[in-house]
Amino acid sequence: METKVQCLVVDDEPLAIRLLKMHLSKFGTVEVAGAVENAVDAIDFLNTHKVDLMFLDIHMPEMKGTELLRSLKNPPAVIFTTAYRQYALEGYDLSVLDYLVKPISFGRLTQAVEKYFAYHIQGRSKFLRKAEKSEEFLYLQERSFIHKIPLIEIVYAESMGDNLTFYLNDRNITSRCTVSSVEEFLSQNGFLRIHRSYVVSLKRITSFGPVSVFIGKKELPIGKTYRKNVLEQLNYKAFFNK
Repeated sequence: METKVQCLVVDDEPLAIRLLKMHLSKFGTVEVAGAVENAVDAIDFLNTHKVDLMFLDIHMPEMKGTELLRSLKNPPAVIFTTAYRQYALEGYDLSVLDYLVKPISFGRLTQAVEKYFAYHIQGRSKFLRKAEKSEEFLYLQERSFIHKIPLIEIVYAESMGDNLTFYLNDRNITSRCTVSSVEEFLSQNGFLRIHRSYVVSLKRITSFGPVSVFIGKKELPIGKTYRKNVLEQLNYKAFFNK
């Protein structure tokens, strides 16, 4: 039996909660794990339950939904539910999945749920996809755009807080995700984590030493906790044992 997507509904209007729960009950792949009426209770719930998707109201007492989202280190996927259209741009800045304006119809909610499955389920993680002919690539969300990035184009990735910037052949893309969320997949496809903030393409390393690697003229540090593994992967000692 497939695991259902675990949802949390956060809204200070009991009627809005009931309507969302009624709509969501029609999806066989979705389960409402909890429903709370304020941001504080939402934080408590998120700390004790696994949540894949959060339906989040914006205007709530004490703390707005936008403030709640900014305070979370590793938030689940978020769909804003609000009566106010003017927060749509801020929602996209926070990389929310969708923005639903109340009253929310079942048809519009269905579109949002399908978007979740399209971006977050059909692959090994919410970022990873496999194309035809086994070409590996990532789907990366940057603001309101989804970019399809072949792995061969990625030079290295740099973590900056809750964001990860991917340096490509001809451009950079910053996505709201962490190194750990993509590290396993990248490491299986020719990438190496050399620092808590850096993952590099092994093919792009042009020179290296005990404390850093170079990609062309760009020098990147090797973190102390990663040094042993990095030097082993690069076979560093073999060059001095001849």
